[in-house]
Amino acid sequence: MIRTQKRMRLCVTLTACCLAFIWGNSLMPGSVSGAISEFFERLLQCLFEQGESESSGLGFLVRKMAHFTEFTMLGLCLCWLFGMLGKGRLLPFLCGAAAACVDETIQLFVPDRGPSVRDVCIDSSGVLLGVILLTLGHHYCCKKRTLEET
Repeated sequence: MIRTQKRMRLCVTLTACCLAFIWGNSLMPGSVSGAISEFFERLLQCLFEQGESESSGLGFLVRKMAHFTEFTMLGLCLCWLFGMLGKGRLLPFLCGAAAACVDETIQLFVPDRGPSVRDVCIDSSGVLLGVILLTLGHHYCCKKRTLEET
């Protein structure tokens, strides 16, 4: 990946923002975090209402998809950053998995929250998807550029 000062600054900033968002959410007490999840659950129920008024575990799915999505974004940022540094694909995944462990550790100290090995696995899977997506996108762009030059 092409490395410039401007791209490096942007990438470091985006990565720091991802971590601040992730860890900031982990610092929220369970009641606040639960209220946010309930808001999105109600929003999805309104959008996809099929006449069913009973809760069908949508809140659980919303929370886990939020974990997966935010860590996918982190995986994209980490892969971009380490790609510009020429460090391969394993290091961004390991750093993302470490961030997931820190995320769950933070929750040990927050009221009404607790760590979950399942969440570390979901988060790490999100990081892996981000690494894969950026890798595939980079290979596609490089191949396209090569074809245009010939």
